Amino acid sequence: MVANYLIGLREGLEAALVVSILVAYLVKSDRRDQLPALWTGVGVAILVALGFGALLTFGPQGLSFEAQEAIGGTLSILAVGLITWMIFWMAKTARYMKAGLHHKLDDAIGGGQKAVFVVALLAVGREGLETALFLWAGAQATSGTAPGTTGNAAPLVGAALGLATAVVLGWLVYRGALKLNLRTFFAWTGLFLIVVAAGVLAYGVHDLQEAGILPGVNNLAFDVSSTVPPSSWYGSLLKGVFNFSPATTWLQAFVWIAYLVPTLTIFIRTTWGHAPSRPAAPAPAVTASAA
Repeated sequence: MVANYLIGLREGLEAALVVSILVAYLVKSDRRDQLPALWTGVGVAILVALGFGALLTFGPQGLSFEAQEAIGGTLSILAVGLITWMIFWMAKTARYMKAGLHHKLDDAIGGGQKAVFVVALLAVGREGLETALFLWAGAQATSGTAPGTTGNAAPLVGAALGLATAVVLGWLVYRGALKLNLRTFFAWTGLFLIVVAAGVLAYGVHDLQEAGILPGVNNLAFDVSSTVPPSSWYGSLLKGVFNFSPATTWLQAFVWIAYLVPTLTIFIRTTWGHAPSRPAAPAPAVTASAA
């Protein structure tokens, strides 16, 4: 639940900040007549994301167990690829997000309300689809259920609470009541999400093993189920936060290490590894209400 809360918070905050920045810019530039088109684009993007999430959840129903595991494993690996790209992209461009959105919106306003609708749809829709896919993959990994089945609701509750928190934070940023250093926020949450993504990747590999696509489903690297029972509070905590599996195959362990070690190393070097030669002013806190 904790991992999914943070996923929902981070991913939802990206979308909330995009919306707040776009709305604030139209208000500050006295272009309120474009707001209906913008909100329509946001609404359509949310509906598309919800529809995509429903498709992921209920689409595989009626398929064989092997087919469900194959779909779940493939989508989990795809989600890890997307979230990894997003983590590095946001770590580099967070401080320039507002200027980039302003530039896109300026170009769109000249094309009328349809262009503003498209900008809002694409900006929010991309975040929504990424969020739906990774939340779905994270929920499947932490609940341990096959796609399309009913499992523990805690991951979904955590994700919903994270999204709700993100909406509140986005509103506070828009009102100017809260200032966020986006570079710092996305750097630290990115560090945590890389660990979560490693667990999702290992879970996806296990799904493909159970589907018979990858070998070694019974070749365990370790089995600490007697020491860390999955039903215990600490077993549930490790599963919910780090996607830890007490019974892990050799291929899962190899993939987890092969992803986590180089990805964390590159991310840390990219984000914190280049110390300035002289003291620099801290990154400006971003607020949507600024022009």
